[in-house]
Order: sequence, then structure tokens, then C-alpha cells
Amino acid sequence: TGTPLENKLLDLWSISDFVQPGYLGSQEHFNQTYDVRGTGEEGEMAQRVARRRLSSKLRPIMLRRLKRQVAKDLPERIEVRRDCELSDEQRKLYLAELRRSRDQIMQAVAEKGLQKSKIHVLAALTRLRQICCHPRLVGSDTASGKTETLMELLEPLLEEGQKVLVFSQFVQMLKLMEGECSALNIPTHVLTGESKERQQIVQAFQNDPRPGVFLLSLRAAGTGLNLTTASYVILYDPWWNPAVEAQAIDRSHRIGQTRTVHAYRLITPGTVEEKIWELQQRKAQTITDVLGEEGFARSLSKEDLDYLFSED
Repeated sequence: TGTPLENKLLDLWSISDFVQPGYLGSQEHFNQTYDVRGTGEEGEMAQRVARRRLSSKLRPIMLRRLKRQVAKDLPERIEVRRDCELSDEQRKLYLAELRRSRDQIMQAVAEKGLQKSKIHVLAALTRLRQICCHPRLVGSDTASGKTETLMELLEPLLEEGQKVLVFSQFVQMLKLMEGECSALNIPTHVLTGESKERQQIVQAFQNDPRPGVFLLSLRAAGTGLNLTTASYVILYDPWWNPAVEAQAIDRSHRIGQTRTVHAYRLITPGTVEEKIWELQQRKAQTITDVLGEEGFARSLSKEDLDYLFSED
């Protein structure tokens, strides 16, 4: 597997139990022994000890090879964060939605608890993220600062003759981008979960001699595709899980690539997008302790929730 730990620690148990049934005990035993939860310094220490124990336990049955070890000729990969400011009307819309959602979420958490409020939390966060991408995703005919930044970024790359991969988790956002590209006569290919003939679409992009853009759904196209004719990757909106983003970049940065790969993360500062990105950095230690750099985001805590819905 390329990503043995993607969403939660139990992913490792599933793979281990398939390869060597019973090696890590039952799911209940695994969670109690290795997926330790706690707060404060004592809780963090207990988590680190549990992760080190798990790493030692896995060592006899796991052979881990990083890409840089088996593909030493692979070119460099450069990742850059590109900030995208909200337009004035977009900011007003975002703040109004943030305040409305925060009041509703905090009331729901107070009444039902965090675990029973998760679906409402994720729905509110998704709506805020959609506003950051483009207000039209929530029915507002307002300009998007991020879309303007994207088009500014694409223009010089296409003039240089580059091919560019653009990933978003929102299919409707990809359709809006397709319209923007079409208006500027930019050669565009699109692949989402709705697409049929996936391999034919990939081959059409790979074989197209023109500079152009490949618009891709993050979850539908983030794995299993070879897109080495592009050496520029743009992650239009951040995903909770760094491993999923890394897989998307690896559509270009893989064996067969001969040029340096440049990956841009478009982040709207001062919004939930930036806070998701910062939480990724904080939570990456879990995966580092167990497997290395692949990283994943654990469940949200009450403190995370307060942080995500704050205005500063």
C-alpha cells in the first residue's frame, strides 16, 4: 500500500489483520492499547509512548520504503503556499456565515455533546470552505478572490508552455473553473467521480501537445493516475488529510517525471482554510511517530472547534 495510515490509526490494524490475522489483537484491544486519548502533558506523553510501542510492534511485519529510496533519480518536488485574499463582498459573506454557524454549532455541542454534533460541524465547515473557494458554490453571485488568484497563476505558466493539474474536492468548483478556462480559450480536460472512460481522459491529456489545464476531483483522481506530462500542481482548496494532498501531488511527481514538480497550495488567510492547514501541521506528529512523514488528521477536539470557528 502507498498510504498505510490515511484517516485513523485503525487503518493500520485493518491491513495488519489482513496480512497476519490477530497480530495486533482485536479492534477493541488495539484501540485501548495504541489509540490512546488524553489531554495535557500527561495525555501527550501517553500518546507518544503508545505510538512508539505500535511502531516497535509493526517492525517485524512491515517493510517500509520511501519514494526517495527506490526512485533516486526522481526530480525535486517544491511545495509553495500561495495566499488568496477574499474579495470585499466575499469577506462579508464569510463573516456572516461564520457567526451564524458558530452560534448554532456551540449551542448544539452544549446540548448534545461534540460527538453527536459532528455532522453539523462538518456541514458548517464545508459551507465556509465553499465560500472561500467561490461564493457561487453557496448561491451568491459574488466575485472570488481565490479564483482570480488561480487565473493569475495559470497565465504565465501556460505562456511558458506548461501543463497544469488543478485539484479541488468540489465538483461544482471544477465546473466553474472549466467555464473560466473556456472563456479564455485555455485547453481544458476534466476528470471527476462522474466521469466515464477515465483512462481515455487521462490519455487525451497526456497526449495533448498543447499547454493546458487538467481539472481533477481530489478524491476521484487523487490516486492511481500517471500524469507526468504536467510538472505543475495546484491544490485549489485544502483537504483535512495531508496524505490525500500528497497523493494528488504524486500524480505528477512519480517515476517517469523528468522535471522539477512545483506544487501550489492556495490558502485563504484568516479563514477556516488557514486553520485547517495549521491543524494539519499540528496533527502530523501522530503519523510521524508511527510510520514517518505521511501524516493524517485525527478527530476534532473541542479546542480545535473553538479555533476553527474563531474570527482571528
